[in-house]
Amino acid sequence: MIFIGVGANLPSPLHGPPRATCGAALAAMAEAGLTIRRRSRWYRSAPVPASRQPWFVNGVAEVETALSPPQALDALLAIEARLGRRRRARNEPRIVDLDLLDYDAMVTGPGDGVALPHPRMHERPFVLLPLAELVRGWRHPVTGIGIAELIKALPADQAAEPMADAAGAFGTEWTAI
Repeated sequence: MIFIGVGANLPSPLHGPPRATCGAALAAMAEAGLTIRRRSRWYRSAPVPASRQPWFVNGVAEVETALSPPQALDALLAIEARLGRRRRARNEPRIVDLDLLDYDAMVTGPGDGVALPHPRMHERPFVLLPLAELVRGWRHPVTGIGIAELIKALPADQAAEPMADAAGAFGTEWTAI
């Protein structure tokens, strides 16, 4: 199972509000060889670390691909650039953010072309809550800790909530854990 985090908190000159840009990113992934199997609902989430920037729209997509992890990451970075993202500073507001979260439970480091699993995913409600919708039994590939336990351990000051009209696409159903 391969999971991609999708997020945005700035409007795009090409696609409009953040949620529309997230949808455009999903379409671009399919065109880049990352076939979307399912996606979570969209979530509204506070910026991390806390700041005065706009809240984010976030979700997680499960994909299939023949691309290797470094190739998949390169494809995601190319999509970000095509959709208007310019990387200037860490944790800045962004038009789109695509993160390779987990690639078949593989464990790699930055020297391997991509760090897997994503090094901060276990600390982020905007990743764990949508991921739990897709795979309730997911376990962190390094620690072996289950997703329900990771969610319980999240900091109380981080907020993420499903959006009111945020039904998942591709037949995704969800139930709370």
